[in-house]
Amino acid sequence: MSHGKQICVDYVKCDFNEVRNGQWMLELMRYAVKNAKVREVHSHVEEFDGSESPPGFAAVVLLDESHVSAHCYYENGLLAIDAFTCGTGDPSAIIDLIHEKLVSEMKNIEEVSRNEIKRFKQ
Repeated sequence: MSHGKQICVDYVKCDFNEVRNGQWMLELMRYAVKNAKVREVHSHVEEFDGSESPPGFAAVVLLDESHVSAHCYYENGLLAIDAFTCGTGDPSAIIDLIHEKLVSEMKNIEEVSRNEIKRFKQ
C-alpha cells in the first residue's frame, strides 16, 4: 500500500514559440489541475532567456497535497512533466489532460517515457 502516486512524463520535439511558451504551459497545468478536481494553492512560471540558463522555462502548480511541474529546453524541444498527489487526487487525470492538449497543439511532439511511482510505501 502507498500514500501517494507520481507520474513522470518526458517529451521530445516540443514546439514552443511566442504563443506556446512557459505561461501557456502554466495555464494548461492549472486547467488540468482544476478539471481533475485537485486544489491549487499557488502557481508560478520562470522563463529562462539563455543568459544564465539555457532558454526554456520551469513551471509549477503547488497543490494542497503536492505539485505538478514542467521543465522545458526550447532549443532542444525537450519537456519533462511530473504530477504528484498524496491525497485523493489522481495524478493520471492531470497528466492525461495535459497530454491531450499537447498532442493536439504540437503535431510533432513525441512522448518518450511515462513512469508511475508509488510514494510513501507502507
